[in-house]
Amino acid sequence: MVTGDGVVSRQGARRKRWSRWQAMAERQREVARRHGQEAQLRIAAMAFETHLGMFVTDAEGRILRTNATFRQITGYAAEEIVGHSPRILNSGRHDDHFYQRMWCAIADKGSWQGEIWNRRRSGEIYPQWLTISAVKDDEGRITNYVATLSDITERKAAEEEIHQLAFYDPLTGLPNRRLLVDRLESALKESRRSGEYGAVMFIDLDNFKTINDSLGHHRGDELLLIIAERLTAITRETDTIARLGGDEFVVMLHDLGLEADEAAMVAERVGEKLLASLVEPCMLGEMRCQVSGSIGITLFTDDLATVNDILQQADLAMYQAKAAGRHALCFFDPAMQARVMERASLEADLRQALADGLLRLFYQVQVDEEGQTTGVEALLRWEHPERGLVSPGVFIPVAEENGLIVPMGLWVLETACRQLAVWAAMPAAEHLTMAVNVSRDQFRAPDFVARLERILAVTGARPERLKLELTETLFLEDSEDTRDKMQRLKGLGIGFALDDFGTGYSSLAYLKRLPLDQLKIDQSFVRDLLDDPTDATIVTTIITLARSLELEVIAEGVESEEHRRWLAEQGCRAFQGYLFGRPVPVEELPLAAEVV
Repeated sequence: MVTGDGVVSRQGARRKRWSRWQAMAERQREVARRHGQEAQLRIAAMAFETHLGMFVTDAEGRILRTNATFRQITGYAAEEIVGHSPRILNSGRHDDHFYQRMWCAIADKGSWQGEIWNRRRSGEIYPQWLTISAVKDDEGRITNYVATLSDITERKAAEEEIHQLAFYDPLTGLPNRRLLVDRLESALKESRRSGEYGAVMFIDLDNFKTINDSLGHHRGDELLLIIAERLTAITRETDTIARLGGDEFVVMLHDLGLEADEAAMVAERVGEKLLASLVEPCMLGEMRCQVSGSIGITLFTDDLATVNDILQQADLAMYQAKAAGRHALCFFDPAMQARVMERASLEADLRQALADGLLRLFYQVQVDEEGQTTGVEALLRWEHPERGLVSPGVFIPVAEENGLIVPMGLWVLETACRQLAVWAAMPAAEHLTMAVNVSRDQFRAPDFVARLERILAVTGARPERLKLELTETLFLEDSEDTRDKMQRLKGLGIGFALDDFGTGYSSLAYLKRLPLDQLKIDQSFVRDLLDDPTDATIVTTIITLARSLELEVIAEGVESEEHRRWLAEQGCRAFQGYLFGRPVPVEELPLAAEVV
């Protein structure tokens, strides 16, 4: 049995051992704390060496510490910034609401990040990506704020460049089609909401191509910059001026009032100012130049028109202004849209007619001074199953616009040459010549001569019996290619007549240079020559000119014996017109019994 003293002795021993263990544990915990703090310090030190700018504030927002990157970005030395509020960096670009939202996010979520504009020590304002995090103690109280930041100036510049390329014209800096469409869509929505009218004005320079081709593209660019500045100066800051490309500009006006008449008057006044501004002379280098413009206007409001509809309407109105004589403005008329749809339908039918072989050649005789038939002119006719006989004055311009004139012209040449070959085998018709109209686009095709040579080879037609009628528009440009083609065809024996002489760009220069055989007096001069002294003088001059250049001359549109006699007295020796016969199918020609 253990005595009381022994019990006490053992209990004391146990207490001593427990105390030693506690002391050892405390020393171990202290070592661990020191190691942890050292590790945290090492981590913090490493974090402060990051490529991001960094600063730490106390709970009241006073800056306690910054790193080298922060000082490099902001330009502030440590002694200039420590102890100050970060408000020293504010740019002034953000209002109180911006900062309220920032601090609410930090309070609710513990952090905030986003794009912000701040100010360097130099005063330069720059874009920055900023992250702010709150640091809390074990009881959840904020003890510090840690912020990291980066300078995103280069990134913003790259984004701006991409945006500029995507939405702005690189030459003028004006909005491009994409941005115009975006703004027009917004304007349409606003117009539908408010009921106020807006307007779109489509502007096309009338003679820009001439300046661009004659003075060079760099001068053309200078002119476009001048035009862009003039348009911008006249319109409001809230309006949109866009360049679609080439010499096409669009002006979009909005908030023009609730009444269509009022909106139209405002748009017309702006349009007239634009026209007056466009026509003002300007200097391109040492050259004084002047251009004019044609403007098409369409109004928009709360209707169901789309952006494409509106732009198309303004474009159509612009072409109407050009047709009215250029340097004019024209409002879109719904009837204009109907005409466009009709033209599109006509184009589709014409393509089908060409593919299905529904076109025909009629022939009108040409006679000499004795009234003897010397040849014919091949004239294209189209008998539409529903429209009836479509006038060449209607379908030829359509064919010229959509490129059908080239394949159509080749078909005419081949058909006419086949008929020539038939006549060559008949003694009564072998002397006849065949005049065929050739369009400018057809003649300018690179392979025109080769194609015509193949047609002659395939049909067996005699080249010396073929005469190509060319118009003056082909010679507006002094082209070596045109002269070369004519010389090559002339070498085959093919003749050339200048059609509608005097109605276009008449020039003695090309009459001397080109291998022409005949001038054709247009019927517009022949029709009234007995009553109009001016027409009579023109006709006399043409006949005299042709004789001096040793060219034949033929008058078309001769409808009476009085016309024929007057022309003969002036020295004209060849005639064509209703007096001698209308255009008819080959089987109805006056010499049908002998010729067909």
